[in-house]
Amino acid sequence: MSDASKVRDVVDAVAGVAKAIPVYQDVVQPAAQELGKGLLTVARTVHIALAPVSALVWGFDQIQDFVSTKVADRLKNVPPENIATPKPNVAGPALEALRYIGHEESLSDLYANLLAASMDKATAQGAHPAFVEIIRQLTPDEARIVALFRIEQAYPIMTVRAEFKPVEGGRTGGHDVLVNFSHIGKMAGCEYPHLTPTYLDNLCRLGLAEIPMMFQYTTPGIYDSLETSPEVVTVKESISQSPEMQARVEKQGLRVTEMGRQFVRVCVTRKD
Repeated sequence: MSDASKVRDVVDAVAGVAKAIPVYQDVVQPAAQELGKGLLTVARTVHIALAPVSALVWGFDQIQDFVSTKVADRLKNVPPENIATPKPNVAGPALEALRYIGHEESLSDLYANLLAASMDKATAQGAHPAFVEIIRQLTPDEARIVALFRIEQAYPIMTVRAEFKPVEGGRTGGHDVLVNFSHIGKMAGCEYPHLTPTYLDNLCRLGLAEIPMMFQYTTPGIYDSLETSPEVVTVKESISQSPEMQARVEKQGLRVTEMGRQFVRVCVTRKD
């Protein structure tokens, strides 16, 4: 049975469970009757919502076409004698993952580059098996951010905190209001730039980048565009409305790790 058929069977099973629930016709059980109707409506809605998934799951023919076009195109300048069978712990999981993310071009391109690198004797040693799982855990927007890492540049970040004003015997401490704010998402052309702080958290979790403690850039004016951005200005004004609170800005920076640089060389940079 094909994977697409399995998905459709799951959808049909959900609908079948709801249909099997008796819709009581007894007038003394109106609540049960309404419940049955509600479940049937939900089942139909679930069926409609899940049906397109089966069309997105790639089969063998689509994966074969991907390999013979995108991967082959990246190896067109590699001498035939340098092309070798890739390691199973890279190629196997990569081809399996394509079944579910092949329709996302920004992610499938990363797999194409990884597979091509793993098949070239000159670069195969750099095709780390962990890269397969890293790509699997990226969103298309995060892939766009990682593409920025091809160029060495500064990535200023800013966190705005609301802290109690220093008063003798008064309360101390505070809390973060705007965390890891930057223009990185806009620079990368993200579809949802407001989610950039979450994207950066994930990239750091995956080991591709880091936001070190006590690290900030010293280049004059590098944080100016962040400090004057509407988001930061609005938050600072909101904090200042409280007579006992004050805004404190923490300047930080995102750095690409060595794992991140290797990932860029293998998965982001095209061999051709």
